[in-house]
Amino acid sequence: MNDLNGKVAIITGAGTGIGRSSAELLAAQGTRVVLVGRRQAVLDDVVNAIRTKGGQAWAFAAHIEQKSQVAELVRWTLAELGGVDILVNNAGSASKVLNARWIEEEEWQQVQDVNLKAVFLLTQAVLPDMLARGGGTIITVSSLAALRPNLLGGAAYGAAKAGVRNFMTYLHNTFRNQGIRATSILPGEVNTPIMDNRANPPLRSVREAMVQPQDVADAVLLCAALPGRTVIEELIIAPTFLRDISGDLDVSRWKGAPPECRNERNNP
Repeated sequence: MNDLNGKVAIITGAGTGIGRSSAELLAAQGTRVVLVGRRQAVLDDVVNAIRTKGGQAWAFAAHIEQKSQVAELVRWTLAELGGVDILVNNAGSASKVLNARWIEEEEWQQVQDVNLKAVFLLTQAVLPDMLARGGGTIITVSSLAALRPNLLGGAAYGAAKAGVRNFMTYLHNTFRNQGIRATSILPGEVNTPIMDNRANPPLRSVREAMVQPQDVADAVLLCAALPGRTVIEELIIAPTFLRDISGDLDVSRWKGAPPECRNERNNP
C-alpha cells in the first residue's frame, strides 16, 4: 500500500456522513486533511475530533459550486500545505421533488451545481498542481443511481451522478499517463443524513441494513492508498440485502405534484 503519511487531501462534504468518515480514516493514516463544507461549526467539530486523536486537519467553509470560492480554497491549501495529493469529491445534494414531471428548473439546476459542476470546478482547480508534481488521486463519490436511476434519488440526482461518473472516466482516459488516478465510487443506499430528506424516510431498522458511511470511507482509503502504479477506475458498493422499495417509489412519484394532478394518483 502507498504511504499516506504527510499527503494532503481535500475532502468535500466533510462535516457528516461519508465525508467525515473518510476524513477521520485518512487522518488516522497520517494524511493532512482539509475539510470542506458550508457549515463552519460542523467542520470545526470534526477538526477537533481528528486533532484529539493526533491527526492533522483544517476546516474551510465554502460553497463549492462557486468558482471564486473553489479557487480560494485551493490557493489556501497550496500556500499553507504545499500541494494537493488527493481530492475526494463527496459533497452531494438531492432534490425534494423527485419526479421529472414536477421538478422546477431552479431545483434541477441546484442539484447539478452541487453534484456535478462543483466536481468540475474542484478538479480543474487542483489539476495544474497535480500535473506539475507528476501525479495525484481524484476520487468522486457518485452513486448507484448513475447506473440504476429511479424515483428514490430522483431525476436530477441520478443525472448529476451519471455526469460525474462520465467525467471521472474522461479524466482517467485523458490524464492517466501523466500520473492522475481518477476513480468513481458508486454506493447504493447509504445511511447518511440525506435519508432524512427522502419522500418516505426509512426506519432506523432499515437504515442499519444499508451501506454505512464507514464502509464507503474504507473504499476511499483503498483507492487512495494503492501504489501509484495502480488505479481503481470504478467501485460499486451496495447493500447485501435487497429491500422492498415499492411504497417509497409511489410516495416519491407524487411528491411535489400540483393540486390539479392529485386526482391522477387517486384514479390511476
